[in-house]
Amino acid sequence: MSTLSAQDENSAVPTGGIRGHARTEAEHAVEAALDAVIEWQGRQVAYSPVHGGLQNENWRLEVEGEQIPFFLKIPGAGSEAFIDRKNAHVAAERAGALGISPRIVHFDADTGIEIIEFLEGYRACTNGDMKQPEITSEIIGLYRAFGSIEPLPSTKTVLDMIDEHLVQTAELGITLPRFWSELMREQHSAQQALLAGGIDLAPCHNDPMPGNFLISDGKPMRLVDFEFSSNNERAYELAVMTTEFFYDDHRLAECVEQFYGAVCAQALARVQVCGFLADVKWGLWGIVNAKLNSGWDFDYHKYGVWKLHRAQSRLRDPRWGSWIGTL
Repeated sequence: MSTLSAQDENSAVPTGGIRGHARTEAEHAVEAALDAVIEWQGRQVAYSPVHGGLQNENWRLEVEGEQIPFFLKIPGAGSEAFIDRKNAHVAAERAGALGISPRIVHFDADTGIEIIEFLEGYRACTNGDMKQPEITSEIIGLYRAFGSIEPLPSTKTVLDMIDEHLVQTAELGITLPRFWSELMREQHSAQQALLAGGIDLAPCHNDPMPGNFLISDGKPMRLVDFEFSSNNERAYELAVMTTEFFYDDHRLAECVEQFYGAVCAQALARVQVCGFLADVKWGLWGIVNAKLNSGWDFDYHKYGVWKLHRAQSRLRDPRWGSWIGTL
């Protein structure tokens, strides 16, 4: 989930520690990360927490001799079960080269620790921002740009993601909700139809949490946090966004038109079915996360079950059968 989700005005001035004076476990982790940055050795560094990330520890850095602040991300325990760090780094580098994401300063492939530019004057989007058509339009523009880069090292479709989470639930001994049998049956039907229609692979960001979109008046939106990126079914990129923000049919059609260049029955059906698959994927993800680490300050199990219930509700739409048939 989001790494820069609280890059806002309240976190503008460091109030935390200074390198060499760590007191807490978290501060010691920051200083250990700083020790790995060779070009900053011997320099004074002030660091302060940036609040809002669900899984990662995030920090703002002020480095002696540098004109801009930086953003440090330390991955949370257990997050490696879902994330290909090297693939995420490649995705971030390519997005940075396009000018749609901040520049990467340091990356450790073994730990996933990353330092990037802190975008001064930017703030993370909120759920309220997502109701604004101009914000939606900018997001789709970023997704179209990111989808144009060369293929990423990792190919993982939403179907692969669901299969991965099901393996994890079995390995962890997780009991899924009683209504899972219905979801599993319809998920299989959706999978067969999508495969029969052909997977349209493209680089996808895959994580439209509002905090992953940074905005500033008069400046272009920036996209961050590529931990879940992969080559995926192109429609999933739009589907997970429109599902996440509860867009109605009218807004969905507008998004499909901008994303694909035109509205057609097949594109709409593909996005609708991928929206169902998105809720199944993130529902399973939440339930698995709850089992992996109970220390996170977020009710992942409740989140996951709610997502699965929402996937079930889509099956009640009288158009569900026609969407499957149109793929």
